Amino acid sequence: MKALKRLVLMLQFFTRIPINIQITANSSDFGKGLVFAPFVGLVIGAVLTIAAYGLLFIFPRVMVSALVLVLYMAITGGLHLDGLGDTFDGIFSNRPKERILEIMRDSRVGTNAVLAVASVLLLDFTALTQINEEYFLRIILLMPMAGRAGSLVGAAVSGYARLGEGLGKSFIDFCGKKELIWGLIIYSVISLLTFDLKLWIILLLPPLTALLTVKYFSSKVGGATGDILGAVCELNQCIFLVAACGILL
Repeated sequence: MKALKRLVLMLQFFTRIPINIQITANSSDFGKGLVFAPFVGLVIGAVLTIAAYGLLFIFPRVMVSALVLVLYMAITGGLHLDGLGDTFDGIFSNRPKERILEIMRDSRVGTNAVLAVASVLLLDFTALTQINEEYFLRIILLMPMAGRAGSLVGAAVSGYARLGEGLGKSFIDFCGKKELIWGLIIYSVISLLTFDLKLWIILLLPPLTALLTVKYFSSKVGGATGDILGAVCELNQCIFLVAACGILL
């Protein structure tokens, strides 16, 4: 029952999918629930894929690619894109660690945030329009899973960067090696069920790129935050799409 509760909790937290179930949860449930991050990504991908399949009967693939990204932002509430923007505003401000963390917490949007979000969405859109048509729907299905594998890896290998409380503290403090191993098992099983060598090669990248990305950000502030986990998710998803574009042309 704990596993089911945590799965529902992750769906409620990371998506805007209406799940009207009242759940009593503690900090541990949030962190340990990250084991289901790849599955939550698959659920988001399934919604996007069903929508894309229907839209292809009405619009050309270029328009469908744009609508898929708009729907993605609606389903997720832009949660991870917000983290991406805050992270880039802070990390690339060239300030000391304490000031970087303050900037990341500031709700105002700076130039680096706008550039980061715009660049990632532009790359996502371009990659989707150029991927081999045979793989188009399958990549849409898998891309949110690839992104959320990044949040799982990032939380599991990092310490919390702030001294006080924060949105990401529960995830980082309670997501450990056990959650990482089981989360990657879920990710691997879903990946293997594609029964496609090219997709297997592409799906090998996200855990590795997540590790490299979170280590880079952590080196700047001495750990990770909720914003950094969001940034790793979006960057991971973008790298997955760009790799798919290159391999699946």
